[in-house]
Amino acid sequence: MEKVDHIGIAVKSIEATLPYYTETLGLKLLHIEEVPSEKVRVAFIDSGNVNLELLQPLDQTSTIHSFIEKKGEGIHHIAFGVSNIQERLNELKEKGVRLIQETPKIGAHGAQVAFIHPKASNGVLYELCDKTGGVK
Repeated sequence: MEKVDHIGIAVKSIEATLPYYTETLGLKLLHIEEVPSEKVRVAFIDSGNVNLELLQPLDQTSTIHSFIEKKGEGIHHIAFGVSNIQERLNELKEKGVRLIQETPKIGAHGAQVAFIHPKASNGVLYELCDKTGGVK
């Protein structure tokens, strides 16, 4: 794990939540995009050393929708920036770490992403994020 890349925050509505971050806290919106593989719309916010990623479900089948229904809005995951994501996943699997995905998929910015199951990490959902092929 090279660094904390971003913190994912589940929200019902980016439009309703964004003014808190940009107007109240004075942080800068970097961009908004849809991530079809996760059925979410995301807004990345520059908070200095770590970006914040607001995650809005696109429909009721999104895992973010399920998360909000069960736990409410709030921190969803912490993402670590990595290089060679498949190698990192293979290493974790060899160590017996339970993974949600054993192969990466395309996430925001065109990055390759995969998640470690929260049952393997004391209840914390971690994402591995390899941006070497996407936007940094």
